[in-house]
Amino acid sequence: MNKVELIMNNSKKALDNGVGIIGYGAYIPKRRIKAETIAEVWGKDGEDIKNGLMIEEKAVPGIDEDTATISVAATQNALLRAKINPREIGAIYVGSESHPYAVKPTATIVGDAINAGHDYTAASTEFACKAGTAAIQMCAGLVKSNYIKYGLAIGADTAQGAPGNALEYSAAAGGAAFIIGSDKREIVAQIEATYSYSSDTPDFWRRSHAMYPSHGGRFTGEPAYVKHVFSATQGLLERTGYKINDFDFAVFHMPNGKFASGMAKKLGIPFEKIAPGFVVKRIGNTYSGSSILGLCATLDVAKPNQLILLTSYGSGAGSDSFVFRTTDKLNEVRNAAPTVEDYIKDKEYVSYAQYAKIKGKLHYGGAQ
Repeated sequence: MNKVELIMNNSKKALDNGVGIIGYGAYIPKRRIKAETIAEVWGKDGEDIKNGLMIEEKAVPGIDEDTATISVAATQNALLRAKINPREIGAIYVGSESHPYAVKPTATIVGDAINAGHDYTAASTEFACKAGTAAIQMCAGLVKSNYIKYGLAIGADTAQGAPGNALEYSAAAGGAAFIIGSDKREIVAQIEATYSYSSDTPDFWRRSHAMYPSHGGRFTGEPAYVKHVFSATQGLLERTGYKINDFDFAVFHMPNGKFASGMAKKLGIPFEKIAPGFVVKRIGNTYSGSSILGLCATLDVAKPNQLILLTSYGSGAGSDSFVFRTTDKLNEVRNAAPTVEDYIKDKEYVSYAQYAKIKGKLHYGGAQ
């Protein structure tokens, strides 16, 4: 087992590592498809699907939307809150498992779209659904070490699920962006500590040229998701000295509602503390955007000086756990951009035929 621990301060309480979020932004496509609409096509019971996964509907990208456009939109919202010059951004990392190009960075597309100039380091990161939180860690490290002034970390996806597969009910589209800085006057949520737990646990994968991912069924539960999310969270608590009851809110990766709510129960966290970030029920699993969209939704309602626990999960497998402490600055910037709830409420439904066309599930081989 390979265990990676990243702690930015040795003190136990009210950790001050001098780095945090100065701007955050979300974006969720407006199109939705209901779980029962998908279930009807495959002869399944829609109510059983909804109750089993705790997902009522999911977000579907438009025909002209992909990870790059979602990343740009989320970043524009983050910039509205941060109120900084994009040319001061020294790093851009976009985490996704549905980058539009196999060989060409998404990060540089974002950089040009926001007029970031050219003096920045960039990369498209990949670690299944935790690529976005890995990007936050990378930016935090660069800012903390004074290599850059600001870093831009993004997690976004237009997730794929094979027709008729269980993933089709959950694989959704959306993303979030965070601008990381060190000026205390700008920080809206300080990153007090972060801890990662990783192992070679192949519960979910997609080979090169494969159109849809494969997964290990029930194996994705206890040995994969539960073990890594629980271990990362426990490791963070042990190293910081915090107790689970110290946190005002908690956010866990949401492959479905059942896994995330089950983790909260396992850790002794009442549902009301995960409720603000429990977006999976209404938009599905946005993969690299999942846990961090939950963080955005929590920041949308949090008060100053509140503690937020965030633990992501990426198949393959690993979890990144964070302690965030909100500041007075949060109240000043919150309404400068659309909230997660604004995007969730702005929706229009599509049929399965429309969904299949948008997602490229229809293939025509031509005349024989």
